[in-house]
Amino acid sequence: MVGYLTLILSCQLLGEVSVGALGLPVPGPVLGMAFLFAFLLIRGHVPDALGATADGLLRNMSLLFVPAGTGVIMHVTLLSEALVPLSLAVAISTSTAIVVTALMMRVLSKGALNE
Repeated sequence: MVGYLTLILSCQLLGEVSVGALGLPVPGPVLGMAFLFAFLLIRGHVPDALGATADGLLRNMSLLFVPAGTGVIMHVTLLSEALVPLSLAVAISTSTAIVVTALMMRVLSKGALNE
């Protein structure tokens, strides 16, 4: 478990370093996730121990939201001043994600039906 947790965190670190060095407009953890995905594609499967490690992280993910919730409470006046733009941004981005997901499902399911 420790080895695969190290792998996950190393991919995140590699993503952060790459974004910092190259000045990419992508968050480091997202690029790190792409590195981990590439590793898994090359390997051909997800090792059982990596799956168990990831499941352990997912089961305890609620703990990771405590700092974010504290930040929201600390800056509630700032957030209330920008309530309209933030609400619009959340509504538009959520709607866009739903539409893109639906379109991708339609495109990918057509490919699956033809095989």
